[in-house]
Amino acid sequence: MAINTFSGGNPINSLQAAGKNKILNSDFSIWQRGTSFSNPASAAFTADRWSVVWDGSGATRTVSQQTFTPGTAPVTGYEGAYFYRFNQSVAGTSGTYNLFQNRMEDVRTFAGQTVTISFWGKAAATTNLVKLNFEQEFGTGGSPSANVSTDIASTNFTLTTSWQRFTVTTTVPSISGKTVGTTSPGYLGLRFWVPVNSTFTIDIWGVQVELGTTATTFTTATGTIQGELAACQRYYQRLDAANNSAQMAIGPAWAFNANGADMVYKFPVEMRIAPTVLDYSSLSHFQWQGITTNSVPTSIVYDTNINSRYNAGVTFNKTSGYTSGGNYFILVNSSSAYIGFGAEL
Repeated sequence: MAINTFSGGNPINSLQAAGKNKILNSDFSIWQRGTSFSNPASAAFTADRWSVVWDGSGATRTVSQQTFTPGTAPVTGYEGAYFYRFNQSVAGTSGTYNLFQNRMEDVRTFAGQTVTISFWGKAAATTNLVKLNFEQEFGTGGSPSANVSTDIASTNFTLTTSWQRFTVTTTVPSISGKTVGTTSPGYLGLRFWVPVNSTFTIDIWGVQVELGTTATTFTTATGTIQGELAACQRYYQRLDAANNSAQMAIGPAWAFNANGADMVYKFPVEMRIAPTVLDYSSLSHFQWQGITTNSVPTSIVYDTNINSRYNAGVTFNKTSGYTSGGNYFILVNSSSAYIGFGAEL
């Protein structure tokens, strides 16, 4: 195991290859859910593929997208647009863990192999990351093995007020003798443990996990902005309204009775599984045949008979008012409205 720091510039060699880095959204270019998250719940996602996990009470946390001033990104020749900030402005009490993480699909990823983890970090004042660790989750279906958590580095990573590149080489535990789920193959999670019961501001960018003992030139998992977005959409997709009274999907919803109408949303990217989490804001609807008054649904839920990896069947429920067999266009009454489909690990 080795830990090194770099003050910036180009890493050890010039190898660049899409696919070597298994961390999606490693340069924090994709933020489908928003750009600032005040007191996110434990296990909530912020930047795409990145979630926060914590316990204790009373702390005030904000995770936010920060913008690099042109020419100030930490790597010469790679002009990153954004970085990730974790600010804890109120310390809180009784915390025993506080972390943010990225889960790489399939517990088989790098199993039994030597890998090098690298990232750039800084802080508002000198701050130690508590540790990094891997979590192997063996999926669902059948009788999968229990999770395995393995500390990568017990030595603190000392973040200063200047960007530094940190690297650590370690071996991912073998899964020999383990049982992988038959429905889902689980994940390998990389977790950054930050201080508990304390105040701090930490900035992170350019996270890379790759095979071998050398930290090579940073690149994203796919190598392109569109590729990163499409890869992230395998786990979460959001449709935003263009403006007030805009249609949220192409085509009408079909009312199956007086209380519910189904709309099918076609995904631009096949999702990991049929989505199970639905989040939304400010949706409304009206009948397209002569009815001009919008009425807000009482609830919006998945229709599991239609839902799949390729499209979402969404039911817009209301107490009454639909005409069975009628067609409806689903509109939004706010330019901040959205509907999101989640199939996260």
